[in-house]
Amino acid sequence: MKESPVAPVSHGDLRPLVAEGVSPWLDGFHRKLASSGLLARLVAETGLRGATSNPGRLATRLRDDGDAYGAQLARLAELDVSVESALWALSVQDLRLACDVMLPVFGETHGYDGLVSMDLDPRMAHDPAATTAEALELARAVDRPNMLVKVPATAEGLLAVRDCVAAGVGVHITGVFSVTRYGQAVDAYFDGLERALAAGRQLSTIASVASLPVGPVDREVDGRLADIGSPDAGALRGRAALAVARLMYRVYEERLGSARWRALRANGARPQRLLWTASALADPAAARARYVEGLVSWGTVHAMNCPVLDEAATSLQLRGDTLMGQHEAARSVLDGLGRLGIAYDAVVRRLESEAVTGLVDAWLGLHAALAARLRAAGLSRPLPSPAAGSGSGPRS
Repeated sequence: MKESPVAPVSHGDLRPLVAEGVSPWLDGFHRKLASSGLLARLVAETGLRGATSNPGRLATRLRDDGDAYGAQLARLAELDVSVESALWALSVQDLRLACDVMLPVFGETHGYDGLVSMDLDPRMAHDPAATTAEALELARAVDRPNMLVKVPATAEGLLAVRDCVAAGVGVHITGVFSVTRYGQAVDAYFDGLERALAAGRQLSTIASVASLPVGPVDREVDGRLADIGSPDAGALRGRAALAVARLMYRVYEERLGSARWRALRANGARPQRLLWTASALADPAAARARYVEGLVSWGTVHAMNCPVLDEAATSLQLRGDTLMGQHEAARSVLDGLGRLGIAYDAVVRRLESEAVTGLVDAWLGLHAALAARLRAAGLSRPLPSPAAGSGSGPRS
């Protein structure tokens, strides 16, 4: 199946993955998926359990196949709104529609699944106050219990995570590339839950996931291993992402065994689940779902684009839990990289920086695509380019 977010998964079933404790999500939802009924079909026929947005894919939809947005864009053009305000209006509507499709799953699982996450303006990734303010505004505008805001796992972003959770807003923490950063993400979630509890909030209504983009980890590490070119280097290719995932899962288990978590759990808190993203392989000859098969354990989530989702639904070969109890072998992989002169901390710094930069570039590309659509819809005045580092501006 070609990568088309509107192409259906054919005769597939994701429920065997669900039976292993993994919640399958769609990575890259957009309006046509909801308005065409395809998202509801994926939920009903394959067992899809959630969805997350992708600004780069949305920009592609607006450029190449944006008919689902035509009526709203025409109204926005007639009102002569800014690109910022138009993007806000489209985002709110998309999130409401996707949340509504997923609401039955949310109800059936008592809030465990049926979640939908969407990006905030990534130019605020280093401004916790602005990030928190936009998250709260989006939550008020969407007004759905199953929405999550996406916040990059920068040091400042984790402060925003704490404040969002304290205010009762669920958070999808993105770009978690290291075990250390994941521990900090868990701490930020716990901090927020404790503040929410002190404020009298119901903890069972707050959800969170923290995501490791697995593909970029292996691409970066494997590139360095290829430069080394030794047999020892070759033996470690394709193993880094799984090793990091296994070490993160070990931390997940440890934190859920802590006294701090037990106190929160006694008051209704939900675990922050690990989520695997960016799992499409660059090699078209490789099995698209290789990462899905290798990242299986209870209480996790895997967000997949349509081609990966299709393969996972039709030809997945599950072999049980692949994460639990594997931390020692995982540590040996990172140790092996270190002996070859590849310091994973340096890899992490590069990946974290590139993740935020890539999000900003995708966001600006989305602005450009939307500006073009608004002009085509009859916008009468020139549209200023968004200023780098600015907030999201006034809403319409």
